Amino acid sequence: MSEILSPANLGASDNIPGNSYAFCIDMNGPWFMRKGAMIAYYGQIQFQLLTHGLNAHLMHMVTSQFSAPLFAGDYVVAEGQGKLIIGDRGYDINSFDLEDGNLTIRGANLLAFEPGLALKQSIVPGFLTLIGTGKFLASSNGPVIFAEPPLRVDPEALVGWADCPSPSHHYDQGWINSFLAAGAARMGANHGEERQFDFTGAGTVLIQSSEKVMNDNALVRTIEGQLQSGMTVGGLTRLHGVISQQLQGQQQRY
Repeated sequence: MSEILSPANLGASDNIPGNSYAFCIDMNGPWFMRKGAMIAYYGQIQFQLLTHGLNAHLMHMVTSQFSAPLFAGDYVVAEGQGKLIIGDRGYDINSFDLEDGNLTIRGANLLAFEPGLALKQSIVPGFLTLIGTGKFLASSNGPVIFAEPPLRVDPEALVGWADCPSPSHHYDQGWINSFLAAGAARMGANHGEERQFDFTGAGTVLIQSSEKVMNDNALVRTIEGQLQSGMTVGGLTRLHGVISQQLQGQQQRY
């Protein structure tokens, strides 16, 4: 039997001993945390929505550090004293430290971050940007690999990138024009062999050890935000057709 957890054997903020799927935050100040990430906690900890009910101090923290309004409903502020244990559906969880840094991360992977970091919406759909100094927690489908540019990455394996320019799209025309790619396109499939993110310049790229995106809620939220800014009837009709094609392809695959 593995060691039974107690506040005595949960020290500084770190993964649960022998368990890469759960992380314990040693609470000594407020954290931004994604809804549903809390597994258990020791002590006195409160979880408050970002949208209402905050005291003046926390409201100032939120308005100054959380500049991603489309995602405000996805996070809470955890505040109090104790040991907070979080997880994400059995995915690996790691902590990362930024020191006056700039890191963009897939919204589905970001679990929690200290208020010394400011969160902003990235111009890349489905991604968020952390700026400043502090610790953040991210989940991944398998261990995270760190790589330096120049390189190309499967979009579904990309976790994020730090201190380097946003990627550009690279399309393999030979693959796209092949019979197999044409068949895959009709099925709504999207593979890294067909499209990649192209990174150049200095910096670090974070890659998970799997080509499977954990979920696409952040991307859907970004699309919803763009729709609210206004689209023509022709644009909405075209988008409806693309979505219908994707749904048909997914249904045939599964």
